[in-house]
Amino acid sequence: MELNTNIKQLCEELKLSSVQDKYNELSLLAAKENWKYSQYLHELLETEVKDRINRSKNTLTKLAGFPAIKTIEQFDYSFTIGVNSKQIEELASLNFVKKHENIIFLGQPGVGKTHLAIALGYKAVMNRYKVRFTSITELISDANKAKREKRYDSFLKSISTASVLIIDEIGYFNMSKEDANHFFQIISARYEKSSTILTSNLIFSQWSQVFGGDKIVTTAILDRVLHHSHVINIQGESYRLKEKKDQGILNSDISRLPHIFQTNALTKGFPIFKGHYFL
Repeated sequence: MELNTNIKQLCEELKLSSVQDKYNELSLLAAKENWKYSQYLHELLETEVKDRINRSKNTLTKLAGFPAIKTIEQFDYSFTIGVNSKQIEELASLNFVKKHENIIFLGQPGVGKTHLAIALGYKAVMNRYKVRFTSITELISDANKAKREKRYDSFLKSISTASVLIIDEIGYFNMSKEDANHFFQIISARYEKSSTILTSNLIFSQWSQVFGGDKIVTTAILDRVLHHSHVINIQGESYRLKEKKDQGILNSDISRLPHIFQTNALTKGFPIFKGHYFL
């Protein structure tokens, strides 16, 4: 009894919580199967490492702030146009994170941009990369708050620590010039140091209207975002509206409106080849 108490105290001191929980169970198994001492030690340490990795993944998932968990396997390639499964599988290898490359998903609402962005972010978390998910609205709000509270430098530093930063919904509101400068500072702080995944419903030629109408700042942002990047244009119906159509809530013409608009407007002025833009 005293020995067990001492082992427990030593495990607590060394922060070996899994060893503390499993050593007795594994010792019985070792005696039953006549393990060598080295095998018993190996099993104990392996249990500790596996549990630590799982705890790390769970913590990183919570810190990432995903609105929901999405995976590559859940994505329906048959529903969209412009998404190459081999390209997505290559991105899922996370070489883009190692190379500090960016990914930009373009397309109308409901075609799966956010799904793929989250799925790649979740894949990175499962490989123990630090990931942060945010909408453009939340990001700019945080930047303005940091500026008011005179902690802007620490804000930029913290936003730069994520190996992958996912910025969702670029184009859903127009920024002031000050907001656009915040976004430029964030992109600049991460340039060639870490990876950023962006989603937008607008073609690049329309981004200046989002960034306060400032073409100089917009060009500077695009220059840094598109250098070392993968641009994926997704076309198709809104998946969410299609579900409503299938339920008889919407007629087929309404559910196809995003697809019609996208075909005519999203690709305007940007030649596409296998889901990439060539600027």
